[in-house]
Amino acid sequence: MIEWVPPGAIILVGAFLIPLLKGKVKQAYLLLLPLIAFINLLYMGEGTGWVIPFLEYSLVFGQVDKLSMAFGYVFVIMAFIGMLYALHVREDGQHFAAFMYVGSALGVVFAGDFLSLFVFWEIMAFSSVFLIWYGREKASREAGLRYLLVHVAGGLSLLAGIIIRLVNTGSIEFGPMDFGSLDSYLILFGFMLNAAVPPLHAWLSDAYPEATVTGAVFLSAFTTKTAVYVLLRAFSGVEILIWFGAAMAIFGVVYAVLENDIRRLLAYHIISQVGYMVAGVGIGTALAVNGSVSHAFSHILYKGLLFMGAGAVIHMTGRRKLTELGGLYRTMPLTLSLYMVGGFAISAFPLFSGFVSKSMVVSAAAHENYALIWLMLTLASAGTFLHTGLKLPYFTFFARDAGIKAKEPPINMLLAMGIAAFLNILIGVYPAVLYGILPNPVNYIPYTGEHVVWTLQILLFTALGFFLLLGKLGGEPTVSLDTDWFYRKGSRGFMWFVNNPLAAASQWPVDILMRLKDYLIWLGKNPTQAILLYAGTIVFKILGRFPGMPSHASERILSEAWRNYPGEPVRKSPVGDSVILVLIFMTAYAIYYYLVS
Repeated sequence: MIEWVPPGAIILVGAFLIPLLKGKVKQAYLLLLPLIAFINLLYMGEGTGWVIPFLEYSLVFGQVDKLSMAFGYVFVIMAFIGMLYALHVREDGQHFAAFMYVGSALGVVFAGDFLSLFVFWEIMAFSSVFLIWYGREKASREAGLRYLLVHVAGGLSLLAGIIIRLVNTGSIEFGPMDFGSLDSYLILFGFMLNAAVPPLHAWLSDAYPEATVTGAVFLSAFTTKTAVYVLLRAFSGVEILIWFGAAMAIFGVVYAVLENDIRRLLAYHIISQVGYMVAGVGIGTALAVNGSVSHAFSHILYKGLLFMGAGAVIHMTGRRKLTELGGLYRTMPLTLSLYMVGGFAISAFPLFSGFVSKSMVVSAAAHENYALIWLMLTLASAGTFLHTGLKLPYFTFFARDAGIKAKEPPINMLLAMGIAAFLNILIGVYPAVLYGILPNPVNYIPYTGEHVVWTLQILLFTALGFFLLLGKLGGEPTVSLDTDWFYRKGSRGFMWFVNNPLAAASQWPVDILMRLKDYLIWLGKNPTQAILLYAGTIVFKILGRFPGMPSHASERILSEAWRNYPGEPVRKSPVGDSVILVLIFMTAYAIYYYLVS
């Protein structure tokens, strides 16, 4: 007897019923689906289930262990919170796209083979892009198209790696891989693109700010974290990922310094925070893996909360630039308070979730004597507080009053933010609730006197630096140059090349063939007369006249002959003309053969 079903199937199949429901029933259904999936998770025991024969292989839709369960839990929790936040949205298409996105992410998490993983991987890309396109702005359409093209390229790399692996090994089993072969490089490239590892990251900061207010909340939670999951599953301990992760942590913080758009600032901080997880994957020890998983869990909750807070501001004011906002603490105090919970969590303040999860990865780097990595991750943490915890809320809520008449967002948005805030505090105060679902036994104690004091020192000095340099840290109406410049400009250059030089060059053979066709038609009307005309013309050009005739008479006769061609139809056997044409082509071929031989 089957006691559970793949949780992704519950969400994916359930999504198709959304258009059939109306009003309060539909709203209840939208919240019920994630709850059913969560209850289903509670009945899933470790092992392998839902194995479907396909050709000579086995598709595994239920690879269940502590690693997949940890991601399954947080994905379903975030699906409920995100749907509660989006409950006021009346467009069924957005809800359908969101659930297809969530369901496919769950499909990836519980996939035990590369084929089913790839199918769910692509559904994620094609469903999530609609959360961007539903922004219904020109920028949304263009950003969504770039997002889709980039992910299709990553999917092709992943597919190529899977095919090569299948040919070499005869297996499609998804699990730990030996790094160093071509298939591993291609698969890692596909995974790293979804993890937004620089320089493969620009799709994230380009597209997420252009999504709908509610769509951005879902986007912040799933794509990069499914990438972290598959990296943990397949490439744990690959050392190069340590350096990529540390570089990500610094890169995202640096670019956030330059940002004026509140959601683009948060998008760059996704890159920074995922860097901690990627670094933990590369370190590969039990503590590091626990750190990556716990930080992914916490990040989904606090980054979702931050995007919900920023989205509430955009929803109620219609503005998204720091230079256009200010003074909202008077009219949106609840939004500010809930946002700050996320700000403290991402900044790793004691008693908040990030303090527990982020410090695991940093401590793992220290335990393995990666001194430079430890320093980079610590500096990135200070930078995170500087911009997400201080700069964004200060210029949004406390800076010079922009005179915006706003109020708190709808109650469903506040409730969703409240649940996310509660969970971030719960994990920070009682980390055992998170430790219990991590893949490895946990011996880490975050609340030591040394760790608390050290963390508070860094955060307080960061705050001091912020207020001392306040005049230089405000939002500026600038555009930051990022790696998407290459494919934005490159695609325009490519299209110019296709539409101009290449199109013109491709037209030349057509023009030549058309002229040749017209000439052959002309020649075929009276080949004998045509040859005589050419012969007469050559004689006239050489001698200036025909033999025995004056020049002007010769010119008149030649002009009339060309003008009257082909004259009256010649009644004779077509064999003669055919012979002449054959002789012409044979002569041309003989000349060509002589020249090239």
